Amino acid sequence: GGRARLLALSEKLVAEGIETELVALLVDHVENSDDFALARIRPYELAAQWQQTRRAVLEACLAATRAGMLDLQWNLICPMCRGGPAMDSLQEVASQVHCAACSIDFTVNFEQSVELTFRLNPSIREVHGDTFCVGGPQVTPHIVVQQLLAPRGNRAIELALEEGRYRLRTLGLPGGQRLRAAENGAREVTLKANSAGWPSEESLIAKRALVELENQTDDEQLFILERTVWSDDAATAAEVTALQVFRDLFAGEALRRGEQISVGTLTVLFTDLKDSTRMYREIGDATAFGRVMNHFDVLKQLIAEEDGALVKTIGDAVMAVFRQPTAAVRAMLRAQQQLGSPPDGMQPLTLKAGLHTGPCIAVTLNDRLDYFGSTVNLAARLEAQSTGGDVVISASVYSDPGVRELLSDGEASLVATRFEIPLKGFAEERFELWRVSVQNRSVSEPRADRGPRAGSSSGVADATGSSTQP
Repeated sequence: GGRARLLALSEKLVAEGIETELVALLVDHVENSDDFALARIRPYELAAQWQQTRRAVLEACLAATRAGMLDLQWNLICPMCRGGPAMDSLQEVASQVHCAACSIDFTVNFEQSVELTFRLNPSIREVHGDTFCVGGPQVTPHIVVQQLLAPRGNRAIELALEEGRYRLRTLGLPGGQRLRAAENGAREVTLKANSAGWPSEESLIAKRALVELENQTDDEQLFILERTVWSDDAATAAEVTALQVFRDLFAGEALRRGEQISVGTLTVLFTDLKDSTRMYREIGDATAFGRVMNHFDVLKQLIAEEDGALVKTIGDAVMAVFRQPTAAVRAMLRAQQQLGSPPDGMQPLTLKAGLHTGPCIAVTLNDRLDYFGSTVNLAARLEAQSTGGDVVISASVYSDPGVRELLSDGEASLVATRFEIPLKGFAEERFELWRVSVQNRSVSEPRADRGPRAGSSSGVADATGSSTQP
């Protein structure tokens, strides 16, 4: 019965390309674990135990779900006790949830309060696991400090922390501030919560530190400082739904109509082909359509290789999302190079691209998981500023430490030219942008930025043409 089916499915997974060692580890886990472990399988915990990469174990679990060995489930995570019910589909997830154990209502977001886990499919073996608090008997061991601050209020607190990583967040704002406690950290730190979002850099603080909390919003905020050991092992919905492999295998996983749930910070990409209308006229509709379809395949592959996901195509354009800005920049530079230098006999294509990083909202459009918000709108506007062969990035992308490191890498030979421009739909606000390209690659004159181009040295050029290292 069940064991024969398990072994048959394991052979199917190997045939589909999942590593034999991973399949063997998964089968061993299924055969030798108790109901408690098999009712809530956390792929990143298994990755640590098996000394395998997180992505490989996650993809193995997703493939095992498609094959019928596992079932996926979305665990709702109470911000207080970390317990909560499991849902079989994202369509069952509501934006407002009540935790009976803590007697609180909380707003769901994909980054903090929805985790993808798996359970054994009952065709192999029935497992019984009750909803539990992952914090154990002492329900909130991960929470170090909680402070309720009035609108525009502030408070100083003394902290005695163990060495390691922490996160400061509030119940009313998406995302959080990453912290690391160490002996050489700052002994006095000011941490601010505001509607503009949290800093992307990790702050180093002393194990014994005086921390000033500032609520810069017009609403009361509950500040929560928590250890991240548990959440570091969580495959959050924000991360998983932004992966191409998930969107390919589970295209039907979407929110119920009308629901809007925060996914935290994403890097949003929009692309378009330059002069595609002329290409259709010159080589004919059928041939041009084939080239456009081929360019979609190239983009999808390169986006997936950088742990991103293609959300949708719009005519000749693509919308995609990434968890990391650096990955998005790398993917687009590679795409422009590959499309611009095709195999012999194929016509080169010039790709325009724009990137912006910021908070996003997940919704369902056309029965697929999609994203909207000002971050998405701004990214779409940036694509229009690209002239082809360059990637236009916003200040939030440029300020990411990984992006700055990539731009300063001499071997990459990248040039980032700064310019400012008002963007339609944003109340004539002027935006600080950068045009990133490979040095010595021919880039046509900017449409809105008519200043001199970057000089011959790699680095960052301002609007006057002077060059400085980022």
